Amino acid sequence: MNAQATAIDKKTRLEHHWPEPLTAKQLDAKYPGILDSTVFLSAGANIIMQLSLPAVGHGVAESRVTSGSVLHNPLKRTRTTFTYLAVAMMGTSEEKLAYRKAVNGAHKYVHSTDESPVKYNAFDPELQLWVAACLYWGFVDTYQKVHRPLTRAEQEEFYQLAHPLGTTLQVRQEMWPKDLDAFEEYWQNGLDNLHIDERVHEFLMIIVDLKFLSPITQKLFGKFNRFVTSGFLPPEIREAMNLEWNADKQRKFDKTVRFFGKTMKFLPRPVRQAAYLLPLRDFRKRMASGKPMI
Repeated sequence: MNAQATAIDKKTRLEHHWPEPLTAKQLDAKYPGILDSTVFLSAGANIIMQLSLPAVGHGVAESRVTSGSVLHNPLKRTRTTFTYLAVAMMGTSEEKLAYRKAVNGAHKYVHSTDESPVKYNAFDPELQLWVAACLYWGFVDTYQKVHRPLTRAEQEEFYQLAHPLGTTLQVRQEMWPKDLDAFEEYWQNGLDNLHIDERVHEFLMIIVDLKFLSPITQKLFGKFNRFVTSGFLPPEIREAMNLEWNADKQRKFDKTVRFFGKTMKFLPRPVRQAAYLLPLRDFRKRMASGKPMI
């Protein structure tokens, strides 16, 4: 596996310098609320979208790296994910390279075996491109559902800012669809080719119903999580997951997420952005002190 990972890594050498990133304050000025912690509402849906690609789904469901599994260590998994999002969107080139190295260290253990029904490798840039596309789509879709519609020009501008979501790892710059039209074509083709088999569906339903958390948490938030997760899913994936939906639920969903969006406006920006700012600050401390980053 190490030889395979090394070969893939050499083949996908990336630029070591990215454009100067915007700060959290600058991003909020351009797109008020884009980094708000309301992203937690759509987190489950984004995981499902990513894992709906069979190779990604089986890669996560079969992963032997339990220390980073959402089922075995949800707090660490959440910290790792939001650290990656923060570094990719706001980190310097040096920070991106450092986190890439840390993530690669974990990814080298994520590959299919002879018993796996689907072949996969965490270093595969095509798989990483799909995951990055889901992350970008989640940013924009959540923002528009919770806050306001973005103009086409605003979507295009943010899209160009978002390519480090993939290129921070093994996705080459030329692989990232060149503009919004190209991305939308890629996205629709991806939705048309997704498949959720029984093994992955079982894994994802544990996330939908929060069955990896305590019984009390499941009872308090399980139904709500299933509801908002269903609402944030594209219809194709919602149907594949066999999650019920109708016009009444859609109206309730729209009202609910807008309530969260309006409420969030009353909080100071650093509080609203805590889901990204705290992991980024922790990452920078770890990097400065030489501690493990994930």
